[in-house]
Amino acid sequence: MYSQFKCFKKTISVAISITFMIGSANSFARSTKGIEVIPSENSKKVDILYDGKLFTSYIYPDNLEKPVLYPVYTSKGTIVTRGFPREPRPGERVDHPHHVGIWFNYGSVNGLDFWNNSYAIPQEKKNLYGHIKHLKIIKAESGPKMGTLIVETQWLDSNNNLVLTEQTKFEFTGDKDIRRIDRTTTLTAKEQKVVFKDNKEGLMGMRVDRAFEEPSEKPEVFTDANGNPTTVAALNNEGVNGAYRSSTGLDKGAVWGTRANWVKLSATKNNEPITIAITDNKQNVGFPAHWHARGYGLFGVNNLAAKTFNPKEPETSYTLDPGKSTTFKYRILVKSGSFLSDEEMNREFEEFNK
Repeated sequence: MYSQFKCFKKTISVAISITFMIGSANSFARSTKGIEVIPSENSKKVDILYDGKLFTSYIYPDNLEKPVLYPVYTSKGTIVTRGFPREPRPGERVDHPHHVGIWFNYGSVNGLDFWNNSYAIPQEKKNLYGHIKHLKIIKAESGPKMGTLIVETQWLDSNNNLVLTEQTKFEFTGDKDIRRIDRTTTLTAKEQKVVFKDNKEGLMGMRVDRAFEEPSEKPEVFTDANGNPTTVAALNNEGVNGAYRSSTGLDKGAVWGTRANWVKLSATKNNEPITIAITDNKQNVGFPAHWHARGYGLFGVNNLAAKTFNPKEPETSYTLDPGKSTTFKYRILVKSGSFLSDEEMNREFEEFNK
């Protein structure tokens, strides 16, 4: 009898301990301050939380052709990235299925198209495309003012032959209303020379929520580097109020294809003024970059192309010899509550370039 009572007492004690730990964990999640970087290898993602609230996730599922940051939220919890194709939302566009969250790749790398690859490419054409495979997490560190994630990936052809290795460091910072992502990506050629040809499909891009698109009255057709046309339909413009502005003072559609230190995209969604912005870095090849900023919701920065954006510029071709590396640095900002002014953007650019 005493032995049975002892076991029962031990069981009760363990149950109480487990309940206490679960309660404490939930309480901690609700009251956590700072920036948490939380890997989950089983889910193939890393969550980034600001003060206990999800900002974004680094995801690398098997059904994507590259790792991406998805979704992305403001400090108030408003989503700023498109849902399609992962989580389609009513009223949004369903074109360009390779536009997922925030990504980094290019349209012509040794003749391979990494940018346009997706589930929509038929198997008999996959040999024309490359894909990026997440290899490992090198560092995932939380902190009161900064969270850091360092990952290693491989750029591969359709037969999984290595083209490039990539190491990327994400530094997540922010305050009450603003979120920052400083991305530093180093690409290294291994045993073969790697050539990046002049191509508009690059280099870092994101696909934004419908509210951030520019109102459009007619459908348009866009052709990728392989000559494949994609029709972008005209949709209901209710709530659509996005407007680009660049460091050179250009606005809206005039921004596309021009060079600038930074570009911002502002809109009001559900009565919340929001600005999404990207700054280039003076150390990047091709600075200042051309901007692949489309009114239908593609917001991209491209340091490796010139003539494809401006026929008056010479055609570019950037080469990495075996064993050589190049690094690209970008800052992404998401501001809630008020729009980022030109003066604030200039300060962000200068601070990022110190």
